[in-house]
Amino acid sequence: MKTLTKEMQAAITPEMALNLLQEGNKRFINNLKINRNLLQQANETSDGQHPFAVVLSCIDSRTSVELIFDQGLGDVFSIRIAGNIINEDILGSMEFACKVAGSKFIVVLGHSKCGAIKGACDHVEMGNLTDLLSKIQPAVYDEKTETENRNSSNSEFVEKVAVINVKRTVNAIMQRSPILREMIELGEIGIIGANHDIATGEVVFYENTLIIN
Repeated sequence: MKTLTKEMQAAITPEMALNLLQEGNKRFINNLKINRNLLQQANETSDGQHPFAVVLSCIDSRTSVELIFDQGLGDVFSIRIAGNIINEDILGSMEFACKVAGSKFIVVLGHSKCGAIKGACDHVEMGNLTDLLSKIQPAVYDEKTETENRNSSNSEFVEKVAVINVKRTVNAIMQRSPILREMIELGEIGIIGANHDIATGEVVFYENTLIIN
């Protein structure tokens, strides 16, 4: 697998970028990863990087973007924070990745059995974690179908909140970043929400969150 160059990155469309991630995940779940010379890629990217996508995911140790999408060094920008939430710093990082560094696609990636989602469902308060979990709370309140046991003991409730949280984050990126919104509207980049099943490794992309012009 060749290391991405500026010319190769420029030739990738948002649709192609999504397909590269989907195909990579298929390889991962079938244990058919591409053979890469990572040391060579490290050397070839030492003077510059040209990732084709940026993925916002959770810090969960089982959700390593490069592994579950079978990508190499220099292929993706990986932004990781508990609960895959956004703030100004993360939005700024995405703007850099797309507007400055040329990435063509944004993925907001949640995952099953997320500890941050469980903490928000349980209204946990602990130090600085309190403020982080408060950013997930709107997704908890938006989930209306589960009327009993609205806490982490209810696995269906947790997973439904996780889906809502991903979709809210996709919408928030569009609303809070005029730069990224304009790039999406111009067809320069795309965005989608997705969920990683930590048991199977499969990533399910939410087609109803896909925005490609």
